[in-house]
Amino acid sequence: MANEISEALRKFFSPKEEVYSQWYSSVDNFQFGTSEFYQMIEKELTARKVPGLEMSRIEFSEGGLLSNKREYLRLKRERLVFDICAAPFGTSYFFSFRSVQLPLGIKPMELLIFLIGLALVFGLLAKLLGTIYGLIALLAIIGSSVYVMRNSLALELKDLDSSLLKTPVIGPLYEVFLRKETYYRQDTRQMYLTTVDAIARMLVEEVTAAKGIKLLKQYERKPPGGDMFQATIKRLDANATPFEAVA
Repeated sequence: MANEISEALRKFFSPKEEVYSQWYSSVDNFQFGTSEFYQMIEKELTARKVPGLEMSRIEFSEGGLLSNKREYLRLKRERLVFDICAAPFGTSYFFSFRSVQLPLGIKPMELLIFLIGLALVFGLLAKLLGTIYGLIALLAIIGSSVYVMRNSLALELKDLDSSLLKTPVIGPLYEVFLRKETYYRQDTRQMYLTTVDAIARMLVEEVTAAKGIKLLKQYERKPPGGDMFQATIKRLDANATPFEAVA
């Protein structure tokens, strides 16, 4: 029991991103513009008007600290992230797609800054109102904030909900203790995951088919206990639409 508590605290105060699924496709004798592929995904998702979606470009090192960097397309909604890469590999080309869950936790330095800020607010209130009334005012502010956070959607404060999730210290506490988990949130979360995955696969098949490529090799990460990747072969029907190819 003590070990479980210790491990939970370690993860909460030393949060790390976790890749929970991955697939990639490799194509021989094929070249395509990386930025062009990212723009295709961005354009498609913009047209879909996916609520709460943030799109950005992020660079990851190819190797060590001084190595070259590779640009990835990052799609983010709440703590669910997709990191997408399209890049040449010699005369071949690959598309990779990782599903990442951002950690739910508080970094010690962020917690320290938050507590210092809270102490400064209390000090200011105590100076203006006295110690007792300053404490009452601080508790009233905290209570009002908790009420607003707990009922942000009921109060039609959708922007507040998304902002709170990004706020250091407050975000994790809000998500764990105050943010209501509903069927609708679960459904829209699943809709986001399936929509982005389907669009990425559709566009991979679309750009390769446009170049006359009829065969794709796709590898998907399997659950622990089996082989990490399993290859599957997909043949594209020349008469199929991109959406039919994904199905």
